[in-house]
Amino acid sequence: MAVTMKMMSVLVAALGILSFVFGILAETKKPAAGVPIIRKGMVICKYPSDPTLAYAWLSFGFLLLCSAVGWFSIFYSYKGRKAPASVFFRCSTFFSFFTITLGTIGLAAAFLLWPIATHHHPNYNIIGNQDPHSATCPTAKTGVLGGGAFMSLNSSLLWLVCFILASNAREDYFEELDSVQKPKHIEKAEAGHTKALEDDDSSEIRSQ
Repeated sequence: MAVTMKMMSVLVAALGILSFVFGILAETKKPAAGVPIIRKGMVICKYPSDPTLAYAWLSFGFLLLCSAVGWFSIFYSYKGRKAPASVFFRCSTFFSFFTITLGTIGLAAAFLLWPIATHHHPNYNIIGNQDPHSATCPTAKTGVLGGGAFMSLNSSLLWLVCFILASNAREDYFEELDSVQKPKHIEKAEAGHTKALEDDDSSEIRSQ
């Protein structure tokens, strides 16, 4: 089955929504803090088991897939006709949205990966440099994973905007290309037709 523009746009949107959903789940399932346990001047932080890391990794993975499919959908050769990349970047609007999309993807990745790094802890963690009477066991900052989820969704919507702009630029390019090549075909057809008439005339003269 041939790849169509509609299929690619639906796939990009679906991957962006999945990244958003898993990012929101990671945010809502994240524990606010661990439980400090004071023993002999040391603080042992006990963290509950939670699926935050799994959801965050899934959100990041779907973000990467959405970005890869979005990139592929713009430069893919639909119906066997490939437009040069320069055709798209000649349009200032496309260039602006394409740049914003890449920046949004970078921010989404940073928002998702930073909590993953800071939230990566065992169920028990010993902290020895805190005052036992005011000890805390923090986790990743609240709201960052949610922000990454919304950035992921925004990046998929921006890919769709880039996709529409690229589609318009592609159509204009092929229309211009066909308008330049069409006279050449007509010229060849007319030349062939004229030659055929001349051959017929010469054959009639010879027969006479």
